[in-house]
Amino acid sequence: MIAKSMTKLLLAGDVGGTKTLLGLFDRASPRPSRILARAYGTLDFNALPDIVDVFLRESGTHPERIGTACFGAAGPVIDRAADLTNVPWRVDAREVAHAFPIGSVHLLNDLQAMAYSVWVLNESELLVLQDGHALPDGNIAIIAAGTGLGEGLLHSIGGRRIPSPSEGGHADFAARTEREIALVRDLTQRYGRADVEHVISGRGLVNLHRVCHADGCRAGVDLENPSAPAAITAAAMAQTCPGCVDVLDMFVEAYGAEAGNLALRSVATGGVFIGGGIAPKIVTAMTNGTFMRAFRDKKPLDGMLCAMPVKIVMNEEAGLLGAAVYANSI
Repeated sequence: MIAKSMTKLLLAGDVGGTKTLLGLFDRASPRPSRILARAYGTLDFNALPDIVDVFLRESGTHPERIGTACFGAAGPVIDRAADLTNVPWRVDAREVAHAFPIGSVHLLNDLQAMAYSVWVLNESELLVLQDGHALPDGNIAIIAAGTGLGEGLLHSIGGRRIPSPSEGGHADFAARTEREIALVRDLTQRYGRADVEHVISGRGLVNLHRVCHADGCRAGVDLENPSAPAAITAAAMAQTCPGCVDVLDMFVEAYGAEAGNLALRSVATGGVFIGGGIAPKIVTAMTNGTFMRAFRDKKPLDGMLCAMPVKIVMNEEAGLLGAAVYANSI
């Protein structure tokens, strides 16, 4: 139960394909103070207002206590609304504003929201893959693999870094090796085209599993089970299935290569941040050198990439925090 007070609270949300995270924050500078957060299965509800209603009732918070709300959504935001790319769901800021007496309601792309968290994260919430040297006026890139693949940018403009959304996760996947070429053939037959998210995401792990297990899976992973991506990575980390080990190797290499592509496209001399739910769960694989070798292998600009700081965001609520940071700025 939230204690009664005249101070208006911030409501933040991170709406993803698998789960939706909602949180209450007190205003504070530069980082809003987290009061509580709860996760809900996105498809357990018909619409975002339904989740908000349950969250406010469970936390004992009257909606009039909320001064500003901001939600990050896993899809392109157009005219204050977003169709999620991995589930049949539409998020509309106007529906939330109509349903609750909240002062103002805002909607961002989920990676744009995560970008707002970058400058308030503590060192303890980051795992350094490459120290590099961040230029104070350099652009910053963010890439985050989870249920899907998100990409975002912080453009350096006039001494400020402005978060900007991207749908680069749905760009064409660029194969670099013979087995990635074979993967593209399989993906093209299966989906009509091969986009980056078909490889670097939870669904990507399942797709990779299909091409890495000609002799069957020793771990007995059921690819139809929603927990298949976690089962694949668990088998790979425990080395109980050689095919699953290959899956994770291909995944990490492709992830590093795409992070390098994004760094090139954005000239991310301010640094590259790896977000999302997968990287913190496979730290051993992310730190064995495979990711960074693929990231740097971009001649003739490998020298520039070697100078960029690269960090994993270990705070899995970074998207929620970023939405709160944005709400805090209104």
